[in-house]
Amino acid sequence: MRTVWNLAGFSLALAAVAPVSAKAEAPAAAVKAATAKTQASAIAHANRLIAQMTVEEKIGQISQRFDIASLFPTGTALPPGMPPLTPLDDVVAKGQIGAVLFVHDPVVANKYQRLALEKTRLKIPLLLGYDVVHGMKTMFPVPLANAASFDPAGVETIQSVAAKEARALGIHWTFAPMIDIARDPRWGRIVDGAGEDPYLGAAMARAQVRGFQGAHIGAADRIIAGPKHFVGYGASVGGRDYDSVYISDAELHNVYLPPFKAAIDAGAGNVMSAYMDFNDVPASANSYLLNDVLRGELGFKGWVVTDASAVHNLVKQGFAPDKAEASSRALMAGVDMEMSMAPNAFATLADQVRAGKVPMKRVDEAVRRVLVAKYLMGLFDNPFVDEAAAEKVINDPAHLAASQAAAERALVLLKNDAQALPLDPAAVKRVAVIGSMADSAGDTTVSLAFSQKDAVTVFKGVRARLAGVAEVETVPGVQLRRLNPSPLDGLVRPAPKWTPEQAAAEIQKAVDLAQRSDVVIMTLGESTNMSSEQGSRSDLVLPGDQRKLLDAVLATGKKVVVVLMNGRPLDLTGVHDKVPAILEAWLPGSQGGTAIARALFGDINPGGKTPVTWPRSVGQVPTYYARNLTHNPDTVGMRYWDAPSTPLYPFGFGLSYTTFTIADPVLDKPELAPGGKITVSSTLTNTGQRAGDEVVQMYIHQRAGRASRPVRLLQGFQRVSLAPGESRKVEFTLDESNVRYWSAATKGWVIDPGTFDLWLGNSATAKLHTTFTVGGKPSPAQ
Repeated sequence: MRTVWNLAGFSLALAAVAPVSAKAEAPAAAVKAATAKTQASAIAHANRLIAQMTVEEKIGQISQRFDIASLFPTGTALPPGMPPLTPLDDVVAKGQIGAVLFVHDPVVANKYQRLALEKTRLKIPLLLGYDVVHGMKTMFPVPLANAASFDPAGVETIQSVAAKEARALGIHWTFAPMIDIARDPRWGRIVDGAGEDPYLGAAMARAQVRGFQGAHIGAADRIIAGPKHFVGYGASVGGRDYDSVYISDAELHNVYLPPFKAAIDAGAGNVMSAYMDFNDVPASANSYLLNDVLRGELGFKGWVVTDASAVHNLVKQGFAPDKAEASSRALMAGVDMEMSMAPNAFATLADQVRAGKVPMKRVDEAVRRVLVAKYLMGLFDNPFVDEAAAEKVINDPAHLAASQAAAERALVLLKNDAQALPLDPAAVKRVAVIGSMADSAGDTTVSLAFSQKDAVTVFKGVRARLAGVAEVETVPGVQLRRLNPSPLDGLVRPAPKWTPEQAAAEIQKAVDLAQRSDVVIMTLGESTNMSSEQGSRSDLVLPGDQRKLLDAVLATGKKVVVVLMNGRPLDLTGVHDKVPAILEAWLPGSQGGTAIARALFGDINPGGKTPVTWPRSVGQVPTYYARNLTHNPDTVGMRYWDAPSTPLYPFGFGLSYTTFTIADPVLDKPELAPGGKITVSSTLTNTGQRAGDEVVQMYIHQRAGRASRPVRLLQGFQRVSLAPGESRKVEFTLDESNVRYWSAATKGWVIDPGTFDLWLGNSATAKLHTTFTVGGKPSPAQ
């Protein structure tokens, strides 16, 4: 398959950047056979090393440390709890660690590998890991934005680009994708995942693992994928990061596990365990989760690493009395490697093994899994990286083109009254781009490793698009600040807080600019440090004086269109009801401003969809489309007496500059027989005057069975590009996997015969309806 995206007058074949699918790298059967042979060789090699290793050498292999000096430049103010900026030369040379986190300089990577090979007895190379979540040097849209593209093939491609850059720098392994289902937008890390839906989440998880790893671990220019955080991290009480989660078995299996199942089936070599208490047992010492579910039910064969310092944290959580017991309980619960900012708690395991408290067999098992990964990555043959070639790889112009294309695919048109967008470049002579993020490179994207000062902001993108046509000016208007500091503040120091007089003067500057402009492009949302880890919020209103700024600019009477830049759904009260057009751009990456400008002026047509149900206010959360009917479904929109209980925008929603029709669904057979399948088909037609994309979505509902099932469940989607007047047939396949669910009544997976509803449409409110039946007898619990 060859995916081609048109980019500002030229075409970029993304297949030339990286394969669109791992399937294209080699025939599946040949890959499977070669992988099995290599796996056997890897295990044999690991066993030979294990037979020679002391217990201390074994513990070193399953210990990972932060290289804080690689993360924070010298002289940087470190966030609370961070250890000193001390290089890891000594602990590497002594064989006390087998993996390092945050190295992104090939010179440093080679230095550490040289120490491991020259100073340690068995000359075992290091695994170098990094948070390659949505880019390495080239930054792509944040994962929530990528989910909004509803384009798994495109997401696979951008992660292959990220992997190529990371591998060139000496990195072997990413702590990504983050595939936690999130149904509470107060939770800061909603930005790092695919949103609320397990089906979409599974599709994005599968695509990202394939993008990072390729057809197998050790594929050229690829890195090991480490899906996280196992499991349920996104269900924290109150949306508060790190708080406990309480999840029923049915919710665990039906909602939170499907993305992990997809990632493991795609071949993920690593899984990261979560920090938080899961039903009162910390996830990083939870044998039920790591042994019974992850390895037993999901069949995971790779190694499990903790989140940062999670073993030490077992003491803080009141679970273990000291770090020695924390280490033994984590190891015996299924953790294979400890990631730590401070000296590793796992160092206590050596004495516990000698005392007979921890079986050597379990230590060997963990070590074997780590050594197998190193073997499969080819590190025993050559752990070094070409320092001279790295610069060329990470500065490949094709990667920036891919970033721009991804940002364009992620744009969601939320409102467009009276065709306020696209703007006509010939009709404007002066354009104002106003907002705190309008010309902030650091709020267009963020990278822990590389400066993003050259990122294309909205202002720069609009100015470039209108060069020679119109004058473009910008002012921030407001300043956005957090009440509690961000962990990123050590890397990007916030500007001094404005005085009240400065704040008033800046709003007046924005008003003056609006008054002398033909149109105002208003950027609203959140700065990058307001989401992700430690980015939870108690409210969803626009932070700072953004509403005040918008009202002041609207009072000028000039046309105002809004560009949202944010990592979560926000309360748009006073925005949605006052402006004619809203374009959701998320945190769009290195080329975000170019993508946004092209959409604003009609060079491209936004085609993304919301990957979350968008609440009207924080009082509605958590809210998600896949709710149960309840005993009174007719009042679902009136559950609050003071406001509608329906969302502002439903899941899967997004407008276009053109119009589409979707034909009624046609089923090739009315019954899904045991072991059978049904093909659902329809025809999509572009009935408008512009080329554009539509995402056709299929939802189903089980009318009766051994459990009350959600009113709708997404079970298929296709993003289709059509020229004006063009039509295309779309098809979906239903089989038993689509109607199977985990039943709390039977404590297992079941299929219930009976009638199912089916809808096709372009959001979770799809209207085109038919039914099918599931035949056979009720399946026993599995």
